[in-house]
Amino acid sequence: MKHHDVIIIGAGAAGLMCAATAGYRGRDVLVLDNAKQAGRKILISGGGRCNFTNLKVEPANFICGNPHFVKSALARYPSQQFIELVERHGIEYHERDHGQLFCNDSAKEIVTMLLTECEWAGVSIKLRTDILSVGKNEAGRFELNTLNGELSCDSLVIATGGLSMPKLGATPYGYQLAEQFGLKVLPTHAGLVPFTWHSEDKIRFEPLSGIAVPSRITAKDGTAFSEALLFTHRGLSGPAILQISNYWKAGETIEINLLPNMNAAQALEQQLAAHPKQSLRNTLSQWLPKRLVEVLFDEALLNKALNQLIHAERAKLVDDLHRWTVLMNGTEGYRTAEVTLGGVDTNELSSKTMEAIKVPGLFFIGEVMDVSGWLGGFNFQWAWASGVAAGQAV
Repeated sequence: MKHHDVIIIGAGAAGLMCAATAGYRGRDVLVLDNAKQAGRKILISGGGRCNFTNLKVEPANFICGNPHFVKSALARYPSQQFIELVERHGIEYHERDHGQLFCNDSAKEIVTMLLTECEWAGVSIKLRTDILSVGKNEAGRFELNTLNGELSCDSLVIATGGLSMPKLGATPYGYQLAEQFGLKVLPTHAGLVPFTWHSEDKIRFEPLSGIAVPSRITAKDGTAFSEALLFTHRGLSGPAILQISNYWKAGETIEINLLPNMNAAQALEQQLAAHPKQSLRNTLSQWLPKRLVEVLFDEALLNKALNQLIHAERAKLVDDLHRWTVLMNGTEGYRTAEVTLGGVDTNELSSKTMEAIKVPGLFFIGEVMDVSGWLGGFNFQWAWASGVAAGQAV
């Protein structure tokens, strides 16, 4: 049985970061993955450009059953340190809205950087390796039975990710391992995911597919995001929807402000004073795409001149523009979700090292645990920070 100091299951963002960190400390590190390629989720992220971190990372950007859990790791490995690593490897990048950083060229550069760091740190990586069983012997060592032979280690790190994007090989394996060792796993569901229409709404709104508008979307709990809203042939998407999906529960409505940057009541008054005979259709079409206006509002109302609208009609119109309340059918699920909400309960883990409190030597990092970041590079920053925290402790 081949022995290593550290075995990491999962060659994704968190796993590779942890491996390099531990390797540089002189640990004998082996990374195992059943995929043909390391870092597959990194490669498709950010439209192939990888939104690898964010300039402004705060604990408030993360959802976790224990909101204090993320503070230690994020403070000890801030985004600036990862940016310095990117710069040392000569990777050119640019900033987009809200402090998001993307590669100028390709997400492949981030994977190459991580693999290079692992190589320099003396890490071994074995892909296409299926694990049949994992146990812990009386001496406290972990024993792994794989299709390629038996292995043992002192520290075992689980970096298997969540259930999102099953086409990339996502499985519940990490959760099953946690439960095998007696750790609590919180219920999981898709996060950062588009919404789908009820069938009757789909017929009504499907013609709007492809239209994007600025918006401010508010969930039932009061959480709100100001970002673009995109109509699709199946439902609603765009950054604002993906963000709010993390705070939405089945059966709840969402409230959409279609004119987040203006006061509709005031603007209507001004238009009425300047162009009293202008139709409501033409007025609204200055502020929103005409197709959207025609689907949202009754044709008879749109054909009225502004000076024909009674006070109650104007008040309802303003309310519909600023507080359009929508009941969605559900989400697209794990198929298109960017993250998995829930996972290994953080109360089972040390926030400093990511080690299981009840199982010495067993660590969980990245998306497999109950930590999910907002859209915008936060989930990658959690992968880097949690990977480094464990890598310094194994």
